[in-house]
Amino acid sequence: MSRLPIILDTDPGIDDAVALAAALFSPALDLQLITTVAGNVSVEKTTRNALQLLHFWQRDVPLAKGAATPLVRPLRDAACVHGESGMEGYNFVAHDRLAPDIPAFQAIYHCLLASKTPVTLVTIGPLTNIALLLTHYPDCVTRIKRLVMMGGSAGRGNFTPNAEFNIAIDPEAAARVFQSGLEIIMCGLDVTNKAMLTPEYLAALPTLNRTGAMLHALFSHYRSGSLSTGLRMHDLCAIAWLVKPELFTLKPCFVAVETQGEYTSGATVVDLEGRLNQPANAQVALEIDVPAFQQWVAQTLALAP
Repeated sequence: MSRLPIILDTDPGIDDAVALAAALFSPALDLQLITTVAGNVSVEKTTRNALQLLHFWQRDVPLAKGAATPLVRPLRDAACVHGESGMEGYNFVAHDRLAPDIPAFQAIYHCLLASKTPVTLVTIGPLTNIALLLTHYPDCVTRIKRLVMMGGSAGRGNFTPNAEFNIAIDPEAAARVFQSGLEIIMCGLDVTNKAMLTPEYLAALPTLNRTGAMLHALFSHYRSGSLSTGLRMHDLCAIAWLVKPELFTLKPCFVAVETQGEYTSGATVVDLEGRLNQPANAQVALEIDVPAFQQWVAQTLALAP
């Protein structure tokens, strides 16, 4: 079976580390490029964290540093959740890896041009790099198979009452992406809030492999170390959809991103009932098979060193 070529745009971030492990070690995926963006912490820190993870796993996937700020807004991060460094809790060994001096959106474009087949974009952070790509290289759309994203919500938010974090950090970028004509798979809070890893599985991670031990150390500092209640794997859902789309129930919907509201900026307006009479521009994930998801996670992380 041929592997699916993907580009992963990420802002590590503790749950990003799990998603990156799945992207690297799933036999179904061919991770061709990693790009970083400011989100959970600054882009300098997300880039450092991604390089640390690649060194930890001794993988040589190309990496490019992306946008340091949202398109038009100041950066608001999630260091209160992920720790000041973005990946508190594990002492990674020193290395001399560096990101090349090329902006992420250019690196993505070059990767798309070099591929013999359309490439799937996977975004698990704010969409700033993708908006820049679409703005500078509008012709790239034909080279993108689809965009699979963790972000948004058909209901409530987790950063503001109505907005999910990745969209709320850069609503203007998200609006540009949803207006692009790309095929979009949106894995939002409707499914990611249900994608729990159990306390029992989390407790056993240190015995799995060195990856499990590293992730357990990170999880022990994630959301104040709430391992006893389980952890939601938000970003991992985007990777899960790539490999096991049958785990998810999708609905085609028109999705708009609110950029002006005083209290609702960053909200994804998901027209589940078709009341706006607009054509669908996304497939929105609304349900997930949680036991099957947990089984897939266990099988995938067991493939890591």
